[in-house]
Formats: sequence, structure tokens, C-alpha cells
Amino acid sequence: MPAHPTTQPNGAFPFGPLAATMSMQTAATMAAYSVPSLAPVIAHDLRIDGALSGYFVSLVYGVGIVSSLAAANLIHRFGAVRVSQLVLLAAVCMLAICASGHAAALALGAVVLGMAYGATAPVSAHLLVPRTPVSMLNLVLSVRQIGVPLGGVLAALALPPLALNLGWQATLLMSAVPIALFMVCLQWPRRQWDAPAQASASAPHGGLAQLRGLLASSANLRRLTLASFVFQGVQLCFVAFMTVQLTERAGFGLIAAAQALALFQVTGVVSRPLWGALADRIGSARGLLAALGFVTGAAAIAAGFYSEHWPAALVLVVTAIAGASANGTTGLAYAEFARLGGPKRTEATGLGSAAMFSGVLVLPSLGATLVTATGSYLPTFAGFGVLAMATAVALARPTMARG
Repeated sequence: MPAHPTTQPNGAFPFGPLAATMSMQTAATMAAYSVPSLAPVIAHDLRIDGALSGYFVSLVYGVGIVSSLAAANLIHRFGAVRVSQLVLLAAVCMLAICASGHAAALALGAVVLGMAYGATAPVSAHLLVPRTPVSMLNLVLSVRQIGVPLGGVLAALALPPLALNLGWQATLLMSAVPIALFMVCLQWPRRQWDAPAQASASAPHGGLAQLRGLLASSANLRRLTLASFVFQGVQLCFVAFMTVQLTERAGFGLIAAAQALALFQVTGVVSRPLWGALADRIGSARGLLAALGFVTGAAAIAAGFYSEHWPAALVLVVTAIAGASANGTTGLAYAEFARLGGPKRTEATGLGSAAMFSGVLVLPSLGATLVTATGSYLPTFAGFGVLAMATAVALARPTMARG
């Protein structure tokens, strides 16, 4: 069996691997957002500032940068399904640790989850790309990415009502049960799905030196890495600032602002498979990714001008456009990382995850600093909007000779 099976030109839709990887992503993301979703009750019981929950997600993604870069070695050595089980085990451990009821345990739980969270995308690429017909690769990877907003929605909708009735510690422990059961169930397909990886277990893979080599050998991969950093960072700026900006500057009430944020997320969920199908139809994920990045930048600039003079309907139109464009880039980006990576697609996808996680950490924090320093959202959104548009233009340039 080949060490790096190539993408199948024809074949059936990979329902089993897609369902498994999307479920794994959903479970891991729900765990990551469980503490922020329960932040008010946790903060009250532990007598800490509820705003500190923001650092929980940042810590998960920060440590996740490391696990993204290390994922390829683990996948090639142990198999993608086994690494998926490790991701789920980390989620279970994180929930159990946080449920212990100590403030320090929250930080430890975030680190534990982050040590595996970065492997979610490389695992998915390793399992899905060889089993997916070329004609639907962008669609499949975009559908897989629905697990991210779905996990966030589940954490926000399911956990708080449980916490009100059972307490937040019992809720965290209860949410670990289905994740643990799913982890055990993955043992059944492991022998079949991990076979290609086991055949190449003795070959050298991954490592920072190899990732640097990938970047050095491909200008297109470098541009894609930069674009992933920028686009994902701008997307999270919308999420981080939307409710407070709309309530402070656009005259929205809290409920209306929360509904706008929900609209941003829902349009992202709906658009991801649509953009994936369109990219497969036109045969250019990179071109569509650049177009979405440009629209994201334009929407960000518009958002910088929000004021109480804007009609609510116009704000919602911009929000929907931003959600459909900014949220729609990740699946296409992962498909393009897999294509450019070739036989090193697992390593390239890990590089993509690290770039996206870095954008999540850097740009919202930088944006918060700019808002605090200037007292306005315009410099942040206009600056990041121009950056996204410039990055999109660079990404759309004709394919360079060396990758």
C-alpha cells in the first residue's frame, strides 16, 4: 500500500470518513467553547472575572499552533484515526480537569486540549483527501469545516440550560460522556482507515525543518499561508467586536446585537458547502478564496463606519455578507493546502492550521489595542480590511512556476 495515496479521480462520496472527522471537529470545538459558554456561572462560583474566559480560548489556540505543526509526525507514526482518538481523549481530559472546580484547573485544561486541538485539520486532510474524488474535494473539506461553528453553537445552546439545572461542574462531566463514547467507537474503522499511514510509519515526516522546506519551495504556499493568517484573523475580529460595537456605536440592543452575531455564524455555516461546491465546479479554490478574502476586506471597511445613523437592515446585510465571505474561507484554504502539499499534504495542512490559529491570536488582540488607543473601531476594521484586500490581490496573482 503506498505511503501517500493520491486523490482518487473517481469514486463514491466519503460519507464515513467525512462524518467521523466532522464529528471529531464538532466535539473538540464544543469542548473548547464550553468554558466561555458557562463563564458567568463559573466566574461566580470561583470568584474570578468572567472576562478571563477569553484567555481560555486563546490558550487553546496558542498551544494548538504547536500541535498543528507536530500533527504530521503523529499521524504518520500512529495513524489518523488514532490521533483523532487522542484529540477526543484530550477533550475528555480537559472537561474533567476544568470540572474539578479550581481556577488554575481552567488554564491547565486549556493547555491539555490545545496539545491535541491543532491536529484536527491535518487528521481530516489525511483521511479525506485520498478517499475523495477530485471533482468534490473542495466541497468535502468545506463540509468538514462546518464542525467548527456547529461545535460553538452546541456549546452555547446546550450547556447553559444544563448548568442551570445540574451545576456547571456536572454539565462539563456530562458533556464528556458522548465524546468518550465516540472515541471508543472510532476503534472499529481504525484498522481499515489507518492502514495507509501504518505502511509509512518508518519514513521521516514532519518537523520544523521540513515545514520550512515546504515554504521555501513554493511561493504559492507562502502566499496561501499569509492569506490564511489574515483571513482567519479578520474573521475573528468580527466575532470579537460585533456585539459590543453594535451596542455602543450602532444603537442596537443586546439581544439585537446577539442576533446579528448569530446571523454572521449562520451565514457561515450555510455558505461553506456552497463555496466548496462552486470551487469544484469552476476548478479554482485559490481564485474563489481570493475573491472571498477581498469581499471580507470590503465588509470589514464598511463595518468600521457603523453608527446609529445606519439603518438596522443595512447593518444586517453587511453582517450577512461578512459571515458568508469570512466564514467561507477555511475549507477552501485547507483544500488548497492539501493540493499544494502534494504527497506532503498532511504537513501542509498542519502548516495551514498553525497560520490560522496565529491569526486568531494576533489580529483580534492587535485590534483591541487599536480600539482602546483610538477610541474608534474605524482604524481597526479599515486597516484590517485593506490588509485582507491586499492579501487577496496577492493570492489571486497567476500561479508561479515553482508551486
